[in-house]
Amino acid sequence: MTVRDTAYPDGAPCWVELTVPDPRMAMDFYGALFGWAFADQGDETGNYLVCSVGGHRVAGLVGGDPWQEAPAAWTTYLATSDVDATIADVERAGGTVLVGPKVVFGDGRTAIVSDPTGAVFGLWQAGRVAGAEMTDEPSSVIWNECLTRDFRTARTFYESVFGHTARLLEEEELTYATLLVGDELVAGLGKLPAEVPADVPAHWMTYFAAADVDAIVSRSAELGGTVVSPPTDSPYGRLAAVADNQGVVFSLITLVGEPDLERLERL
Repeated sequence: MTVRDTAYPDGAPCWVELTVPDPRMAMDFYGALFGWAFADQGDETGNYLVCSVGGHRVAGLVGGDPWQEAPAAWTTYLATSDVDATIADVERAGGTVLVGPKVVFGDGRTAIVSDPTGAVFGLWQAGRVAGAEMTDEPSSVIWNECLTRDFRTARTFYESVFGHTARLLEEEELTYATLLVGDELVAGLGKLPAEVPADVPAHWMTYFAAADVDAIVSRSAELGGTVVSPPTDSPYGRLAAVADNQGVVFSLITLVGEPDLERLERL
């Protein structure tokens, strides 16, 4: 188990947050699927819940519309030690500031931005809350990746803004790189395959760890979700993608071990 109470390094995914029109439906779905407990954070909007496993924060749940017209989605947050400076870097690199910066119930400062290819993500400058307190365990986040049709523009952006090092995965059938902060593997960056419908925008995908991907996929359907990509084996574990009972897509994976860095080649 990875339990953390200190700030994440700049550029590392540190939090995920679900925005949905009906938080009660989300609580019913994710509570039954992952065994999450929910606590009202008591922010000024009155609609923010912290999701936890075994008393450890794993995600946030936003009901209603605190981010203006934000669509129902999972949002990945990248850590920053200075949200204002990072916002300036985002704009210089061709990105867009959508919301913020703002202080969130005294726990830190945040903003919502998009990269030049349209992928939306959050920024989090830690205050009392560093971010997710548990990762890499069933029912918690284990991976985040940006998927886009303009791989090179996105790569240049994340390297410029966060100092990421991109290493290309040696796979003929896809364009995919891991993003590193120093020597730490923190996220992925991939090119959307040509067969993905044109109306699917660039986006960050959230992966949750599962002890049994097939069982979680089956349970999600029982709870009103739908299967987007059925379970399949990969070199890194068994994968699937599902949509929850409000249509929000997320992925599942059972890891079989750490990614083999010998199979990676620097771009």
